[in-house]
Amino acid sequence: MDTARIPISRLFPLRWLRPFPVLVFLGVAMNATAVETVNFDSTEPGALPAGWLAGVTGKGSPSWSVEREASAPSKPNVLKQSGSGTFPWCVRKDAALADGFAEVKFKPVAGREDQAGGLVWRWKDRDNYYVARANALEDNVSLYYTEGGSRKTIKYVDAPVARDTWHTLRVEFSGKRIKVILDGVARIELEDAHIAGAGAVGVWTKADSVTLFDDFSYGGK
Repeated sequence: MDTARIPISRLFPLRWLRPFPVLVFLGVAMNATAVETVNFDSTEPGALPAGWLAGVTGKGSPSWSVEREASAPSKPNVLKQSGSGTFPWCVRKDAALADGFAEVKFKPVAGREDQAGGLVWRWKDRDNYYVARANALEDNVSLYYTEGGSRKTIKYVDAPVARDTWHTLRVEFSGKRIKVILDGVARIELEDAHIAGAGAVGVWTKADSVTLFDDFSYGGK
């Protein structure tokens, strides 16, 4: 039987189709829990990844670009911040998550004032978002919200963050619940309601941090 010429209503009676989205039969990937991973390997070195937006909260001249890196967890490329600014950030501007997760591998390389790697989520604009940061100079993990361009501390805890070493930072967020995980260990878990609703996700540094990022992943729920 040549099913390609038979109407779908004969193959699947309408009473069967009603409970299921038509997108299932069209093969469209619309799963809200789908995970996307960006490893920056399809971007030419020296450029910013397509669909990403870079900037700074406060003042300064951050420099974000994809570069080749021999130690990259997924070779050959990483995303590197090598400039300086109050709080440099780089976000996946077409991602809009209210609840879900973001995760990245990061390597703090240098910095006299700071050696930080961070994640941002519910990013509305340069002045309003959440950020979780791991700091190799201070050996701690911090959770902040930025509102009106002013960064406010929610909580910080001591945690080992070795310089010149790859780490994995992950944040899970749902409603008011926030969990910050460094290298597989939950370091912060609490409730906060300062930044609500959907926003972009991305990565973040502070001051003169020279930081490498790779294998950025995110997903909604």
